[in-house]
Amino acid sequence: MLRSMYEWLDRRLDITPLWRDVADHEVPEHVNPAHHFSAFIYCFGGLTFFIVVIQILSGMFLALYYVPDIVNAHASVKYLQTEVAFGSIVRGMHHWGASVAIVMLFLHTLRVFFTGAYKNPREFNWVIGMLIFFVMLGLGFTGYLLPWDNKAYFATKVGVQIAASVPFIGPYIATFLQGGDIVGAQTLARFFALHVFFLPAVLLALLGAHFLLIRRQGISGPL
Repeated sequence: MLRSMYEWLDRRLDITPLWRDVADHEVPEHVNPAHHFSAFIYCFGGLTFFIVVIQILSGMFLALYYVPDIVNAHASVKYLQTEVAFGSIVRGMHHWGASVAIVMLFLHTLRVFFTGAYKNPREFNWVIGMLIFFVMLGLGFTGYLLPWDNKAYFATKVGVQIAASVPFIGPYIATFLQGGDIVGAQTLARFFALHVFFLPAVLLALLGAHFLLIRRQGISGPL
């Protein structure tokens, strides 16, 4: 069935050359676990991407039920947890996946650094990777407020106060994040927009550039 569907599409769209260009890519011997035990450290980047995909899919499910206002936000999360089929499982995946993604991304960054994979000609990809790291931190920070409970509220207040302590531009950053002078309805709406629209768009663009450079430059060699 799947083969016939693929052939039907291929006759009309000629997708086989594109698929071959993506799939027929030689993998260096040093990242093959069958030949080198240390090859597992080269899996951190792929695992991070896999978790990001889970975050996107689970986040799309959560967005179907979440109401981004201070009156209904917490109630909508509670409804998702208690009334929606598999809601608590999906939210648990999204909640813990956010932490796991940061850990895996940190391990991937350490691998790149200690194997010298950031050096010529991969300096630009290292910069992109750092930007991805900060975007992921931003996603974690903006998503933490969305349940709108006491822990999320006061943790966000602390985070905004830390941002406000940045020299010269700190007060402007705090005002931008809060949408005003206090953490309130505007803050929740702003964090929701950042978490669901703006930061994911930036993340996908950076990931596309990251993968394009990896494909052109290849996987870095061992130490």
